[in-house]
Amino acid sequence: MQNSEQKPLSNFVSNLIRKKNPDEFLEQSASGGLKKTLNAFDLIILGISAIIGAGIFVMIGSAVIGTAERVGAGPALVISIFLVAVACIFPALCYAEFASMIPVSGSAYIYTFATMGELPAWMMGWVLMLEYAIGTIAVASSWTGYLVKFFQGFPILPECIKNPPEWLINDYQTAASAGANIPHLFGIPLCFNLPAMFIITVIALILLKGIQESANFAKIMVFVKVTIIALFILVGAFYIKPENWTPFAPTGIKGILMGAFAIFYAYIGFDAISTAAEETKNPQKNLPIGLIGSLVICSLFYCLVTIVLTGMMPMSQIDLKAPIATAMSFVGQDWFAGAIAIGALAGLTSVLLVLQYGTTRILYAMARDGFLPPIMKKIHPKYNTPWVITILSTVLILIGSLFINMQVAAELAIFGTFTSFVIVCAGILILRKTEPDRPRPFKVPCCPWFPIIGIIFCSGLMFVALREVKTSAMLFPLWIILGIIIYFLYGYQSNRKQESLKFEKTEEVLATKIEEKI
Repeated sequence: MQNSEQKPLSNFVSNLIRKKNPDEFLEQSASGGLKKTLNAFDLIILGISAIIGAGIFVMIGSAVIGTAERVGAGPALVISIFLVAVACIFPALCYAEFASMIPVSGSAYIYTFATMGELPAWMMGWVLMLEYAIGTIAVASSWTGYLVKFFQGFPILPECIKNPPEWLINDYQTAASAGANIPHLFGIPLCFNLPAMFIITVIALILLKGIQESANFAKIMVFVKVTIIALFILVGAFYIKPENWTPFAPTGIKGILMGAFAIFYAYIGFDAISTAAEETKNPQKNLPIGLIGSLVICSLFYCLVTIVLTGMMPMSQIDLKAPIATAMSFVGQDWFAGAIAIGALAGLTSVLLVLQYGTTRILYAMARDGFLPPIMKKIHPKYNTPWVITILSTVLILIGSLFINMQVAAELAIFGTFTSFVIVCAGILILRKTEPDRPRPFKVPCCPWFPIIGIIFCSGLMFVALREVKTSAMLFPLWIILGIIIYFLYGYQSNRKQESLKFEKTEEVLATKIEEKI
């Protein structure tokens, strides 16, 4: 009697930690239907698309001067960026090893399934949804801000376009706190960020068309924003005053660490490069180049922009919402403000493209493993894209944009990024132990030290931030708890059904082969 009671419990526990062999993922992707069209250059463009955007055009201001909840780094932000680059390079190497071994859609979700088991994999997918989907909302809010600034540069435009009402360009909470006169319909307040909803929908339509079309669009956006940033560095360098760098670190080590936390927002979606593995030609070679190449290039840009920005004007006068444009106006270069708005719009648009792309590919991988309804893994017959997931995820993001505050959304996405980086580093240590002989086209050097350093860096920054940002520090654990509840109410049983159907299908195939031989 005791044995019969223990067996269901034992089966339940074994299912929770059931790992999936990397070869299963490779076999699954071979029949997935996604086209392999991306090369190393495309992946670097994808990485630059993800990293250079809201971090430079928006968050760099708050990282320098701080916010109500956290202190800023001051001119010492350049040290913060160096810390972030170091913190990212170790996870990037781990992502490169995983992506070269298991070149399939799903990123850290797939790697967790192969090393830690089913429940941790589900939670990783749930965290990645937070990182990408919530990050999309934060970036779309920034996009709206720069669009309004762009319109304000045209005196001939109507006043309603240059200065739209607060309830039409903000989430509900922000509009209400600004004292806006929000209209109501049947007693329900109408408040939505219309430009953000528009650009999210446009990006979804581009993604539905195909990854190569998306990559081509990203190339145009990257060219525009990199040109604008390079011009800012070159022009702004002539207005640097060394006295603006004093005091260099006004809030000490705490400010440098919190600056690193804030600027980490820029690297949200960086790991989306690995979600493109299944659509990459020669992924064993091209994925490591894309991951590490984009990280190095973007970190160099961030350091140069920080040096120029903090040297051009006193820290107290740096603007939170549009720091680069304000800096150029401060030195009398108003003509450049409009160009910066164009660069910012291009930069933020490319970030949105990568974040929404990452969202769809993570959900597609989870649907293919049976954690989500079967309809969500349908591939469009003409465009070879996961069209159902693209539409559903876009609708959910649009709904979220109605309610979620940009600052909180950004911080939640940062926590998601930290978590995925730590898990990927730990996964490399596990797979090196459990499958030491598995072919590795790319190997993390100095293993196990590099993955361990990555875990320490990312965990340390997350721990420091948890003590400072109260709202997101409370919401992040709630998101984790919600994910666990959904897994046990739906995901666990759904996956069991798929595994059962797969087993039955395998038996049928074997029976057919035996009959043919007889």
